[in-house]
Amino acid sequence: MKNKDLTAILSALGAAFFWSFSFVWFKIAFIAYKPITVVILRLAIAALLITVIAWFLKRLQRPEKRDYKLFFFMSMFEPFLYFLGESYGLQYVSSTVAAVIVATIPLLTPVAAWYFHKEKVRAMNLLGLLFSFVGVALVVLNGSFRFDASPLGVGLEFMAVLSAIAYAIILKNLASRYNTLTIIAYQNFIGVVLFLPIWLIVDVKDFIQTPFHPQAFRAIVLLAVFSSTLAFVFFTQSVRQIGVTRTNTFINLIPVFVAVLSFFILKDELGLQKIVGIIVVVSGLFLSQIKKKDTNGRLKAVEVHRK
Repeated sequence: MKNKDLTAILSALGAAFFWSFSFVWFKIAFIAYKPITVVILRLAIAALLITVIAWFLKRLQRPEKRDYKLFFFMSMFEPFLYFLGESYGLQYVSSTVAAVIVATIPLLTPVAAWYFHKEKVRAMNLLGLLFSFVGVALVVLNGSFRFDASPLGVGLEFMAVLSAIAYAIILKNLASRYNTLTIIAYQNFIGVVLFLPIWLIVDVKDFIQTPFHPQAFRAIVLLAVFSSTLAFVFFTQSVRQIGVTRTNTFINLIPVFVAVLSFFILKDELGLQKIVGIIVVVSGLFLSQIKKKDTNGRLKAVEVHRK
């Protein structure tokens, strides 16, 4: 294996690991702070951090006027709508259930790419989609195959999934003209602006009255530094070296990481049915990315896109 490939693989694993930890850190942050407070503090810290890094490296670009709308709508879908769905959803479902649902993003994205960008969808994508939905059902249903997880929580997590897909579609139009640090910096700053009115109406009074909680605030800082900054940097680095499809294969490990982390840190229950569901979901995601040789012996693969 070449050193370049090894670096890309380690970067992809790093991104998956940090994004997995975000589901755990959210739960810890919720001990003292409400969802909007957690999100806006996370975005503000991340925006400041990534801007300082971009400025220091002289990588911060100025958006062209024609791209203002794209930056706005990209940020509206993620972080705004995505974090609304993910953070509020985590109040009703476990970290493992949320991670399994969010892990369908790389699988569902090719469907959106087919509709908006006319990218070809293979039979393996559809088969993988079926597998993953069966796995999600095993995770969210109880032993009697009745709905165990909160319908509201599941719905909110799927709102996050749809928002991430819309984000990826718009991001594709900006990625060719702007570097990663610029995109992350602006999406975080716009995200703070979008969340600010809601925070002032919903959470600011509670935030002022809440005593400082070191453990919860530490979780917010960890979310900002690792999940909102370093994970995106690692992910982009891997994509540039080994491509979106191979990188997303490693990101599909998020439900596995979250299940293990939640079991040891949050003491979440992890029964046999949930374990089987996780395995089926991950199997479906990998199945959707199996490469197939054509008659000329060349490899074909449908690209999938992530946040």
